[in-house]
Amino acid sequence: MSRSALALFALLALLPAAARCSAAPRGGNAAPHDGELVRASCSHARYPDLCLRTLNSYAGPTDNPRDVARAALKISLARARRASSYLSGQASGLRSKRERGALADCLEQLSDSVDELRQSVAELKRLRGGEELRWQLSNAETWVSAALTNEDTCLDGFQEADGTVKDDVRGKITDVARVTSNALYLINRLDEITSRRRSGRKRRPARRGGFVTVGDDGRL
Repeated sequence: MSRSALALFALLALLPAAARCSAAPRGGNAAPHDGELVRASCSHARYPDLCLRTLNSYAGPTDNPRDVARAALKISLARARRASSYLSGQASGLRSKRERGALADCLEQLSDSVDELRQSVAELKRLRGGEELRWQLSNAETWVSAALTNEDTCLDGFQEADGTVKDDVRGKITDVARVTSNALYLINRLDEITSRRRSGRKRRPARRGGFVTVGDDGRL
């Protein structure tokens, strides 16, 4: 066999492999990655940069809107617990009676927030379908809204306080309130997504006797 024939044979042998490589999905055209879903989810949050930063550093799954909402809730819960623990340690160093009273009230509000966020995390963990899903999401939204209100109330209690403690508390609680606000937005977004899916299923045409009909009136 001549050299030219051998070269042609080798080229033909390589063509199937080249075709397979060109048909394989590239990284940029593959199914959306977790990061893409997080960016889309955070784009309209009240604090989008904070939303992106905290969710991108989250170690758990963010494969779907439910995962993203749960992740945001867990971040909010962790920060509320951390803030509560930190502020508890500051109580002994307060000299002002007003500051001590404001901090005690704030810690009580934070404790309520922790309980409400914990209940919301548990509710999203056991989500079910049908009408129960809507009820569960409504419960989660109510609890997170209450947690956010508690955090705002904590900040209001320090309006009349003075000194560095006020700034310290404000910084801690503001951080918690912002991640909680983002979590509430993501739960609302999950609610909207599931509502649209349920509505789409209800409007799906039914096939009867070979004809496509909509509703019970038989009209196309």
